[in-house]
Amino acid sequence: MNIVLTGYRCSGKTSIGKILASELGIKFLDTDELIEEHEGCPIETIVSERGWDHFREVERIIIKEASRDDNLVIATGGGAVMDEENVENLKKSGWVVWLKGEKEVLRKRMHRDQRSGKSRPSLTEEDALEEIGRVLQERAPFYERAKDLTVDGSLLSKEEVADLIIKGLPKKPEETGQY
Repeated sequence: MNIVLTGYRCSGKTSIGKILASELGIKFLDTDELIEEHEGCPIETIVSERGWDHFREVERIIIKEASRDDNLVIATGGGAVMDEENVENLKKSGWVVWLKGEKEVLRKRMHRDQRSGKSRPSLTEEDALEEIGRVLQERAPFYERAKDLTVDGSLLSKEEVADLIIKGLPKKPEETGQY
C-alpha cells in the first residue's frame, strides 16, 4: 500500500512525505518533481510555455505510473485530486491523506518559499490570500472525496503531522510487513 499525500500548496506534502518515508523505511516520490524531470524544466516554465492543460496531462501520466508501484509515500500536486482518473489510480494502491492548513499559515509558507527562490505559478492572478481562499473552497470537496484521513498541520510540527499519519495507518507494519 502507498501513502498518498494531497492538499493545497505548502501544506507540507513534500517535507512530511520525506519524514514519513524515512520513518517507515520506504521510498518517497514527489509527482511535481517527476513532472519537472519528465519535461526537463520547472513547473512554472511548463505552465507559462505549455499551459495548465499540458501540465495536468503530464501529471495524469506520472500519477498513473507512480500508482503502479507499492510501498511508497507519494506527494501529489495540489490540484491532482480534481482529476477523477488521478484519484482512481491513487486509491487503487494507496491510502490518501489530506494535509490541511489555515489560509494565513499557507500564505506565510508560500511567502517563505518565494524568498528561498522556489516560485509557484499563480492559479488565479489574485492576491495570494484571496487566491488561497478561493482555490481551497473550490478544491475542498475534491480533497474530502479522495481522503482516507485528514490532518490539519497548521499548528503542528512536520514531525507531529507525520506521527499522526503513522498512527492513523489502517494496518500496522509489523502485522503486514508492508504499507
